[in-house]
Amino acid sequence: MTFRPVGFRGARSLVVAAAVAVAMLGASSPVGARSTTASTTTASTTGNDISYPQCGRTFPSGQAFGIVGVNGGLANRLNPCLGEYNGGLSTSELFWAWGSTGSPKLPKAALYVNTADPGTGVADWPKDNKDPNGVSEAPGNLNEDPYGVCNGLDSQACAWQYGWDRAAQDVDWLVAAATQVGVVSAPSAYRWWLDVETGNSWETGSSGLANNVADLQGMVAAFTATGTGASVGIYSTSYQWGQITGGSRAGNLGGLSDWIPGARTLSGAKSNCSLTGFTGSVMITQWFGKPYDGDWAC
Repeated sequence: MTFRPVGFRGARSLVVAAAVAVAMLGASSPVGARSTTASTTTASTTGNDISYPQCGRTFPSGQAFGIVGVNGGLANRLNPCLGEYNGGLSTSELFWAWGSTGSPKLPKAALYVNTADPGTGVADWPKDNKDPNGVSEAPGNLNEDPYGVCNGLDSQACAWQYGWDRAAQDVDWLVAAATQVGVVSAPSAYRWWLDVETGNSWETGSSGLANNVADLQGMVAAFTATGTGASVGIYSTSYQWGQITGGSRAGNLGGLSDWIPGARTLSGAKSNCSLTGFTGSVMITQWFGKPYDGDWAC
């Protein structure tokens, strides 16, 4: 993901922290995994985030934790480097993250996903309440759409289903990539950061903002659903969150941890830990670094 405030170049994102099981996973590399870096570091609270722009390039080394983009810039596009890229474990960004040195505050690997609410007119806008795997979220089912039946219209019900669908696809992509490179494949072993930025496609107006909120609620619901149980956070700024959602903390959006970009230096990122979050407390802050963005665990 990229966040570029006026006069500021750079920023991608997403970072970690999950349940007790996740914390334990963060203490050691997955069985059979070989570290992609021989570098040692004294840092225990700093990490890096990378995604598709780093495909085929040298990855950071010595990071305490790594945050990897699941998508290739769009909510419905896969990052080709999530798993192996042109062969070899060293080309996998997910494998790279699990080679992190570890932090007392966060597990080694986390994920971030692009978000969007494009409304009708896109090929993958839902026509019903069935997700990409054919599972129904129609009213009366285990994980029902709280806004009712989706019938293909530009409604909260379909926006919620669109968010659910994108998250379900992200989970499938994670499992496939993790299985391919031999790291932990359980979705609940990762914190999933939703990249919520104005540069993505969003609806406008009062009804549009309501649909955007429903869309993000659908994503959170899918990641935390029975059988997944993942932890979720939001990567955004108070301004962008306000533009997209009207500052909503409705339903399952309230209390989510925040990851805040915008700093130019590590010291600035540390200072940003004292900012007020837009959905919950600030867990991670990001600063623009060269050649990679850095992340600080608050």
